[in-house]
Amino acid sequence: MSKLLILNGPNLNLLGTRQPEVYGRVTLDDINALCAKEASRLGLSVDCLQSNHEGALIDAVHAARGQHAGIVLNAGAYTHTSVALMDAIASAAVPLVEVHLSNIHAREAFRHKSYIAPVALGQICGFGATGYILAIQALAAHLAAQSGKAST
Repeated sequence: MSKLLILNGPNLNLLGTRQPEVYGRVTLDDINALCAKEASRLGLSVDCLQSNHEGALIDAVHAARGQHAGIVLNAGAYTHTSVALMDAIASAAVPLVEVHLSNIHAREAFRHKSYIAPVALGQICGFGATGYILAIQALAAHLAAQSGKAST
C-alpha cells in the first residue's frame, strides 16, 4: 500500500475557528479524517502532519523521500514567502499537489504568487476541504500512470 503525506503549514491548526468566513468551519481533524477515508478508498494510506514552523515543514518534505509516494501540501502563508520550502520540494523529488482552502487568486495581491506551484504537479484552490480530496485523487491518478496501472 502506498502512503501519502498530508502536510499542513502555519495556522491551519486553528481551522474551524480562524476566519470561518474565509476558511469555513471544518477543522484540521475533520480534513485529516476526510483524507484518510479517501486514501483508503483508493488503496492508499496517509500520514498527517501540521506545523507552524518552516523548518519542520522542510524536514517533513525531506523525510518523505523514500517513505511517501506523494505529498498533499497546504503551506499556508509559506506558499507566498518560502523559497526554502520550494527548494526542498524540488530536491526531494516526491510528487506534490498544492492545496488551498480559499481561492488565493481572488484574495489580496500578495497571495497570488505561489513559490510552491512551479515545483508542484498542480494546484487546487477555492474548494474548501474538498480540495484535499481532489488532490488525493490527482496523486492517485498520477501514481497509477507512473506505474502503468489504471486509476480508480
